[in-house]
Amino acid sequence: MTDKLTTASVLAFERKLDPSDAVFHAGRWEDRAQSYAWQPVTIQTKSVRGTISNRLKAKDQDPAKLDAAIENPNLQTVDVAALPPQADTLKVHFTLRVLGGAGTPSACNSAAYQAKLLASVQGYKQQHGFAELARRYAANLANGRFLWRNRVGAESVEVTVEQMQDGKAQNTWCFDALALNTRSLTAINNEAKGVTELGQAMASGLAGTSHVLLRVTAFVRQGAGQEVFPSQELILDKGSAGKSKTLYDVGGVAAIHSQKIGNAIRTIDTWYEGAAELGPIAVEPYGSVTTQGKAYRQPKQKLDFYTLLDNWLLKDQVPPVEQQHFVMAVLIRGGVFGDAS
Repeated sequence: MTDKLTTASVLAFERKLDPSDAVFHAGRWEDRAQSYAWQPVTIQTKSVRGTISNRLKAKDQDPAKLDAAIENPNLQTVDVAALPPQADTLKVHFTLRVLGGAGTPSACNSAAYQAKLLASVQGYKQQHGFAELARRYAANLANGRFLWRNRVGAESVEVTVEQMQDGKAQNTWCFDALALNTRSLTAINNEAKGVTELGQAMASGLAGTSHVLLRVTAFVRQGAGQEVFPSQELILDKGSAGKSKTLYDVGGVAAIHSQKIGNAIRTIDTWYEGAAELGPIAVEPYGSVTTQGKAYRQPKQKLDFYTLLDNWLLKDQVPPVEQQHFVMAVLIRGGVFGDAS
């Protein structure tokens, strides 16, 4: 009699989409061909005198108390980043490695569980491959989702993706990002051919059949001197910061965290309940959207990653195709998923 298969207590996966930090430079839209000479965007500090505008408690809404509070200015020191007065375009640049071995754990202390896992992953690869996931990742590069707030209100956004080999571009794709709908990753549009070809290149990297390194450059025409938005640092010891907002830089150049770039690229989950209203969310085991304080894949719905994976491996209940895509996307995301007990 064989022992019942159980989840490994040690189970970890390395991420297979590995972006760098995205750095900011500034120049003129008509000079995009010479962007290698553009100047870096730096972070400046400014002190401002704000007003009291937060919601007051009922006991503090007395007119006399409100007048007294307003007499005390809300002094703040903040970091800001902006284009120079003579520059109207932001350049955002990063690289992305697409690694093979998707679904193969980097650590697993159960040989039987690993064998079942690898067999299930192999079955998924043979039946579906990585075409669907890779095309969605490619769509998020093409539509400039990784620009986050910098994309909003831009006049023009051009995204160029180059597949690098021996330091040279072997393939190049160019997209009009604003022509692509960020809420629909399946819409057919004029750029669909380029997205499909880029997705095929990324799929070959996930399958491990070729080395894939992408160089991604976005040009965002915003207007001369306009503010731009690098990542904001999380300061745990607020007493030592001295600033109410601290922005991220790499060697003095304003930048977006690699984690935030990765989050944008993996915003491909449209297989949860309510996706028609909200649109794609980042691939997370519980479908967490921190800005809304909500998890869209609750265990009681049996659509969270752990329930789907356990049913697939331990109970031989193969999930629907779209949920198989989700499970594989979480494995590509990486993380530690061992049995908590």
